[in-house]
Amino acid sequence: MRKKFIIFLIISAVILGFLGFWYYQRNIYSKEVLKLEILGPNEAELGEEVKYVVKYKNNGNFKLEEPKLIFEYPQYSVVEGESYLRKEIVLEDIYPGQEKTYQFKARLFGKENETKEAKAWLNFKPKNLSARYEVTTTFTTVISKVPLTFEFDLPTKTESGKTIKLKLNYFSNANYPLSNLRVKVEYPSGFEFIESKPRALEKTEWEIPLLNKAEGGRIEISGLLRGEIGERKIFQATLGIWQEGEFILLKETLKGVEISQPAIFISQMINGNPQYVASLGDNLHYEIFFKNLSQDAMSNLFLVATLDGKAFDLGSVRSDLGDFKSGDNSIVFDWKRVSELQFLLPQEEGRVEFWVKLKNDLPFSNSQDKNPAIKNSVYISQVREEFQTKINSELKISQRGYSQLEGFTNLGPIPPQPSQTTTYTIVWEVKNYYNDVRNVKVKAVLPSQVKLTGKIIPENSRLTFDSQSGEIVWEIGDLGVGAGILTSAPKVAFQIAFTPDFFQANQVSQLISQARITAEDIWTLTLIENTAPAIDTTLQFIPTGEE
Repeated sequence: MRKKFIIFLIISAVILGFLGFWYYQRNIYSKEVLKLEILGPNEAELGEEVKYVVKYKNNGNFKLEEPKLIFEYPQYSVVEGESYLRKEIVLEDIYPGQEKTYQFKARLFGKENETKEAKAWLNFKPKNLSARYEVTTTFTTVISKVPLTFEFDLPTKTESGKTIKLKLNYFSNANYPLSNLRVKVEYPSGFEFIESKPRALEKTEWEIPLLNKAEGGRIEISGLLRGEIGERKIFQATLGIWQEGEFILLKETLKGVEISQPAIFISQMINGNPQYVASLGDNLHYEIFFKNLSQDAMSNLFLVATLDGKAFDLGSVRSDLGDFKSGDNSIVFDWKRVSELQFLLPQEEGRVEFWVKLKNDLPFSNSQDKNPAIKNSVYISQVREEFQTKINSELKISQRGYSQLEGFTNLGPIPPQPSQTTTYTIVWEVKNYYNDVRNVKVKAVLPSQVKLTGKIIPENSRLTFDSQSGEIVWEIGDLGVGAGILTSAPKVAFQIAFTPDFFQANQVSQLISQARITAEDIWTLTLIENTAPAIDTTLQFIPTGEE
């Protein structure tokens, strides 16, 4: 048994050795028979058209039959008129000594100093043989130059918690127009995105329009940066092209910002609240505080507050010690009128104030007008601080009463008579102007002599009634910006029955109390509300405070 096993091992080794020798001979044979090479430039610029010449020659004594040439362009190439980066060409038989060339053109894309490899295969069958052979070769081109400018423009130092503005400048000097461009930014820890121009995709990406030669643009990003004094925060950005779901990196840049000790600390309160949320029509009392954090006294300072926002009624600006300049909407406080600006000791704090009113309404034509805010930029001794104040949405409820309305059959005497029932229809309609809101509810109270009949349009309205308290509640849910203005208004109509008692004979009686609407403003994170006047049996509004 052991002897048979040894014989089996010997036979297996001989077979494997023969196969290995045959495979080796096959490769040697193929390489000697056919010479295949790629000729092209060793270097190329981004987007430059590169010409590859594939050359082959039959060095053998046999005709090579059924030859097929396969050429694969470098990764991320752009080939005019082609959607695939691999091209197959069925060739005619190659006779001994015959040689031929084929040309392939492509534009190369990638980052500077990146190598791009082209590949070629040629497989064939020697005459009178059934086995097929294949020859492979490659050629490498280096992207020597990427004629794109892509860099950050931002301060080298900033204070913790301060609004910082990043600018990303880009410019193309490439001879080929660049499309499907995308910019990606990686923020350091402690950075909180606020806004950008143009608008970002998910706060970290921007689409760049077609970029021709000698064209460029800028991305501006605003955000809060927090960190420890002396800490270095690194911002990184990449510029590339999307191609078939993959991001091709063309250029990258990074820059560090150091968290520094501020010379002056600036804070603000509006109507006594550092986190004030405004509503249209508000009267705003601004108080600006400044504190010397350095070790040296400061003197002869100027403080400038600049107002920015459509909601400001700039004609109402008032300040006892500041001068308002309508040209740039700024209020200037100088040391000649404010003693703390004339001389401010280390750790000493000063204060200035002014008043301004907000307009009662704002133009609203499309969803681009959503999420309004006002800004106050304060500048003193090379220190600048920007304060944003969000503005609540304006939510409106209308309440109307009808003795007759399509869809309802109202009965009973008018004016109502004691012990006789008269029915009316109440209609609620809602409008929401500036911000998205959620958990919207409308509430009102029916007097004891008034009941719901159960007739409601639309029938699926989420309307509930507590017969003990007389409270009627309409659950609306979430409302998008512009509901009732840009889109159809949420509306409900319901029938009520009024049965007056003897003491209400010939009297004007209330049918329903004032309607109160409430909601949570998603932009400002505050509870907002509004009311509509009560309605009496004359179907007239009862002014607020007289119900």
